[in-house]
Amino acid sequence: MRRLILRPGAIGDCILSLPAIQHLVADYTEVWISTPVVPLVSFADQVRPLASTGIDKIGLVDVEAPPELGQQLKSFDSFVSWYGSNRPEFKEAIHGLAVDSVFLPALPPDDFRDHAGRFFARQVGADEQVVPRISVPPVSRRDSAVIHPFSGSKRKNWPLELYRELARRLSHVTVEWIVGPEEELEGARRFEKLDDLGAWLAGAKLYIGNDSGITHLATAVGTPTLALFGPTNPAKWAPRGENVRVLQSTVIADLRVEIVLEMACQMIHHFVPR
Repeated sequence: MRRLILRPGAIGDCILSLPAIQHLVADYTEVWISTPVVPLVSFADQVRPLASTGIDKIGLVDVEAPPELGQQLKSFDSFVSWYGSNRPEFKEAIHGLAVDSVFLPALPPDDFRDHAGRFFARQVGADEQVVPRISVPPVSRRDSAVIHPFSGSKRKNWPLELYRELARRLSHVTVEWIVGPEEELEGARRFEKLDDLGAWLAGAKLYIGNDSGITHLATAVGTPTLALFGPTNPAKWAPRGENVRVLQSTVIADLRVEIVLEMACQMIHHFVPR
């Protein structure tokens, strides 16, 4: 069987979906996924950035999709998509290509009371206990704590001045800072590709960050992770793994440095990166 899997979404959403996607692997599997996540999908026969395929043009009136795209889609026996479930014209066009197609909601509904990772697993009949795992090359261990003080939303960010105070008080380890492609912080490291960042994170003794895709990446490569949550619900969106601890305050600035420092020190001495 030849299967095509489409997965749009933010980095964290895609990482939480990886066990479900891997469960769908067939004799031949292509995954078209959000561009940054492409390097993290190692189990498919081919992986493509979703944005480069022209699939978003399928079904649109007066918009021509790439002529070769229809033939590509017809070559698959199975089509599983987290893209387009709310686009009737897209679904109709895919059905017209005689592809055995399944369309899935890309996010759990607001009233879903369980973890998003389990929601994605249930959608495809996968084992709900399996957590995301991303393989990286063997790395040298560093006696360091990595801090990523940003996320996709300012309201989810613990204030930078509190991270800086935390870093000053983590005097028994080296503190390393990282930023994303569009984030600025003097002295911080920046990685162009998520697989390179994941390999580097795997060497750290601890990762500390907000509710962000990079926090999910750190957990998935096996780095002990301390996730700081504000208004988002960690019961639904926290990274999944054994070496994860979560601290939350609805107003994230109310999280005290002393509480975060105590948890960070416990994790540094208790957890060993896998």
